[in-house]
Amino acid sequence: MNQRIAFIGGGNMASAIIGGLIKQGISPSLIDVVEPLAETRDTLKSCFGLQPHAEAGDFLSSSDLVIWAVKPQIFKQVALAVAPYTAHALHLSVAAGIPSDSIARWLGCERVVRAMPNTPALIGKGISGLFARPAVTSADKDWVGQVMATTGELLWLPSEDLLDAVIAVSGSGPAYLFYLMEAMTTGGTEMGLSREQAHQLTVATFIGAGELAKASSEQPKVLRQRVTSPGGTTFAAIASMEDDDMQALLINAMYAARQRAAELTAEFGST
Repeated sequence: MNQRIAFIGGGNMASAIIGGLIKQGISPSLIDVVEPLAETRDTLKSCFGLQPHAEAGDFLSSSDLVIWAVKPQIFKQVALAVAPYTAHALHLSVAAGIPSDSIARWLGCERVVRAMPNTPALIGKGISGLFARPAVTSADKDWVGQVMATTGELLWLPSEDLLDAVIAVSGSGPAYLFYLMEAMTTGGTEMGLSREQAHQLTVATFIGAGELAKASSEQPKVLRQRVTSPGGTTFAAIASMEDDDMQALLINAMYAARQRAAELTAEFGST
């Protein structure tokens, strides 16, 4: 990949992608970043050897790919400032709640891809759901795939509305798991373990279970049943969870996340 890439926004997700691109061998000289915060610009300089810009300008006219990593609340304002320079480019948005129709309209460009990554992307262990508008070519999709593969796994979706479900499952999903980890760590300390011991046991258990699920061809339900011997300790724990209908509580939480994604679209992406 020797084409120019511009990032609009230089925060954590942009930094994750930039770091992955540079590891792939992309020269920092091919990467531009527009980032208004001086502290973040300084971090990008020291970490990656970049020369970020405080605002949009003519330099964006040479960009072949523009990656949008800005907050939904300011997307439209920033897009209108960038649009005069980038109508020719392929655009990739990692912003939640901003539909591709709005992005295409604000930028005057139909070559728009939306991606919904999650925070494990910061260490290259994420997963992203992606949707491409009809004007995006197969070559464009391949290029976006190469870029986003630096953050982890990819899943292309046939319709854009499924991105809200991706947000509910994997976009917000790490927070659900961290919440469970909090509870397990607290429970362990109440039972006499030190917080450090409980934390170590909890984190290792989550990592190991995730790797086992990934390596297995069986569904999580089957894996759970295999370690739930009738009358045993795990059986007692699962029975308690089922009495509290924990699955329904989690599914309800996911629907709440999807609803909030729809509200963000209505609030920031429909004008």
